[in-house]
Amino acid sequence: MTAALPALTPFPYRVAGRTDETSDTAEIVLEPVAGALPPFAPGQFAMVYAFGVGDIPLSLSGIAGTRLTHTVRAVGAVSGALHRLRPGETVGVRGPLGTGWDLPTAEGRDLVIVAGGLGLAPLRPLVRAALAVPERYGRLNVLIGARTPADLLCARDIDGWRAAGAHVQVTVDRPEDTWEGDVGVVTALLDRAGFDPAGAAAFLCGPEVMIRATARDLAHRGLAPERIRISLERTMHCGTGHCGHCQLGPLLLCLDGPVVTWDRAETLLSVREL
Repeated sequence: MTAALPALTPFPYRVAGRTDETSDTAEIVLEPVAGALPPFAPGQFAMVYAFGVGDIPLSLSGIAGTRLTHTVRAVGAVSGALHRLRPGETVGVRGPLGTGWDLPTAEGRDLVIVAGGLGLAPLRPLVRAALAVPERYGRLNVLIGARTPADLLCARDIDGWRAAGAHVQVTVDRPEDTWEGDVGVVTALLDRAGFDPAGAAAFLCGPEVMIRATARDLAHRGLAPERIRISLERTMHCGTGHCGHCQLGPLLLCLDGPVVTWDRAETLLSVREL
């Protein structure tokens, strides 16, 4: 079901904090200057405007009341400007936009959360939400893949997640001399994850090739495609469904996504350059 069209006017938000995650990625905490946006759900995104430069869609990597946290990697003009923000500076924010992870539909089930690279950022609020009410869910598996140990996001969160009861596994593509963990693709971690496919729900975010491989592996193990939720990325310019840049077949990902179920996405992702 397509969401209602969001407002077009950005709200002013002030940078309340900034933490460098990696050499090119920073966590930016925003607080409203005057009048907060409606509550965001894990998995949704905002259009964040760097004044005088432009705006881009950014998923939420943290939600705490009216404070919003975004994880920004400097890869272009707008993301570079947002990455350079310092406390006290102001941006414009529009949202909440798109669909969320819809965690309540997974109550009573084992959870399999699989992240690749920057895809861990929008999954972080989901992990926190599940750990906040562990009695509502079965076993919590968090499987993380990164290019190198230096590229690993949320490193300061992982020990806390483990202490709270999550089964967290991390693998990298290119290890450093001091790395003692797993090496290889994130799907290889599924063999050691503790979940019952018949009674589990999965949430995936990362590079599209990783999403396809992981979703197919989970479905092959017996996890129903409608219980596999994935977050997809296409170029988004407006966030309202008007420009059509984020179209994926019949879907407009800024409205019908970014989170969709695998039974809807599998056929679409099998079409080259769709």
